[in-house]
Amino acid sequence: MQWSDELSGTSRITEMRHRVQGNESVLTWNWPAGIDFVYVYLFPAEAEQPPEQRPPAAMKLYTREEYKAKAGYRGRLDGIGHYAYRVYPCVRKPEGIVVLRQEDGDNLIRFAAAKARIRYSIKTGMALFRKYQPVRIELTSEVAVPKEALCYVLKEGGMPLHPEDGTVYPFIDDIQPGRNVLPDIEIPKNSRIKLFFTDGKKYGELFELIPE
Repeated sequence: MQWSDELSGTSRITEMRHRVQGNESVLTWNWPAGIDFVYVYLFPAEAEQPPEQRPPAAMKLYTREEYKAKAGYRGRLDGIGHYAYRVYPCVRKPEGIVVLRQEDGDNLIRFAAAKARIRYSIKTGMALFRKYQPVRIELTSEVAVPKEALCYVLKEGGMPLHPEDGTVYPFIDDIQPGRNVLPDIEIPKNSRIKLFFTDGKKYGELFELIPE
């Protein structure tokens, strides 16, 4: 792949936009006049590689005709987390297609991929003539989840409404893909527990917590 620093103001990619349509990721941008090809680079948002270190498979050549026919660039994302697209204008020269090096914010867009679902249940056992009752927490996750992402909150006299609405307990181990059964715990009979993200903004973009 040949790179060039001969990027003019009229050749720059601008107005990057991204949306999810059904199960597709749809990318659009302002296609500059005189440019018939672009290279589209998809990567984890915090792991952009220098151009010379990218494997050829990481860059996809896309034509203006394909863009018009499909009303944008369309791809399927099977992972979770934060990703980014960078689109490079290209020109045809006698030696082949040359990629114009544009490394600013106008040809870059970051977005969150589909959320991974974490289903959980909290089962309370019988506790006749006792002050405490056994509780078992089960989770079924589509992906591995770091223990720092989740906590459970214990509240006396009612169900906790948010992580600060009671006593917070961290998870001891990471959650593995599939079914996870936590060790039984005992709580006062007049208390309730509920699972939360430790940081709703951070982890809420990656995972969906679904009670059963």
